[in-house]
Amino acid sequence: MKTIQSFLLTVIFTTISLQTNAQKNYIVAANSTFEIAGTSTVHDWVMKSTEGTGTANLMVKDSKLAGINSLTVSLLAESLKSYKESMDKVAYEAMDTETHKYIEYVLKSAEKVDETTWNLTGIYTIAGVSKEYKTQVKITTNKGSFILQGSNQITFGDFEMTPPKAALGVVKAGKDLTVIFNIILS
Repeated sequence: MKTIQSFLLTVIFTTISLQTNAQKNYIVAANSTFEIAGTSTVHDWVMKSTEGTGTANLMVKDSKLAGINSLTVSLLAESLKSYKESMDKVAYEAMDTETHKYIEYVLKSAEKVDETTWNLTGIYTIAGVSKEYKTQVKITTNKGSFILQGSNQITFGDFEMTPPKAALGVVKAGKDLTVIFNIILS
């Protein structure tokens, strides 16, 4: 009888432990935002999208993020829009969106710094060129979802792109870009 009781207690505690410490799959929510910001000889500019898709596998313990096993994000390059259609067109040409339709990110590793800060190392693929970046990300929780906020400084040259020009070369984009994201995993 004691053996049966011990076995049942073990099963109950194991079940409770698995419920408080589990791997869970998440998707990139539709209200996630993605931006690319830069400069030009005339003005600063921003292109924005809310059309990112992706998945993540997270280790969650007592409703808190304990580990990031995987994270992939894909963004249709032509979903990025500025306030000017002509600017969008030259940006799409620079990214060669006819051949390379998506901007992608794949996580390689994640390191927890503190309760809300993580260092993520992953591969961005833009215009068919892949490059590894380390990104410091703020991660918060909201009603069972996790919100990842961060940015990366990149250049057109990192991805073998030429900074776009417009108005017969009078308007030229600067070489530096900032990728900004607010990813909601639900």
